[in-house]
Amino acid sequence: MELIYSILLAVAAFWLGACPFALWIGKWLVHKDIRNYGDGNPGAINAFRAAGPKVGTFALIVEIAKGVPFVAMAHLVFSLPIAAVLGIGICAIAGHAFSPLLRLNGGKALAVTLGVLLALPQYDILIVMIIMALIGFLIMESDSWAVMIAPPVTLIYLLITKGPSWEALFIFLVLVIWTVKQLDDLRSFPRIQVKPFTWLRARKATHGSRDYKE
Repeated sequence: MELIYSILLAVAAFWLGACPFALWIGKWLVHKDIRNYGDGNPGAINAFRAAGPKVGTFALIVEIAKGVPFVAMAHLVFSLPIAAVLGIGICAIAGHAFSPLLRLNGGKALAVTLGVLLALPQYDILIVMIIMALIGFLIMESDSWAVMIAPPVTLIYLLITKGPSWEALFIFLVLVIWTVKQLDDLRSFPRIQVKPFTWLRARKATHGSRDYKE
């Protein structure tokens, strides 16, 4: 029965992940195609750009949430092996990234990955991923390179703490999917930029120009 449950949950996770809720929310609530904004991605970030913070936040929450239910059910309800739980999580992420409902042109899968990580029983993976993503946003000029710091560092952490494991394979597959979905943005060489200091310099420059004018 474990195999049957695993297959059914994996299929359900894939198709829930494939549902482009951010795109639908943009069309339903503000009658806009969010793919016409920003980078043309059908994800939550472009919902912010197209429809503002309220609709964007709603879209983000929904996109995160769709990664949760079937992964949580796999270990909380059916007590499936960790390999099956992680496989179901990858199906949810792949469904969003390569949605058949969008001719395989899905989103970058960042929000749904967060949802899957929230549903997993291994909270250390979630914590390391979030910490590294935050560090990336603080030190990298490109947002795409900023988020791409998280999976390889998390993979190294898992290899050091657990050795070869299903968790490490899961993060490796996340890295592959994220890389494929952001390949165009990653063609430029990564540039370091400590954003807090940049922001402070910008504030000082602004204040200095105001003082000069006064």
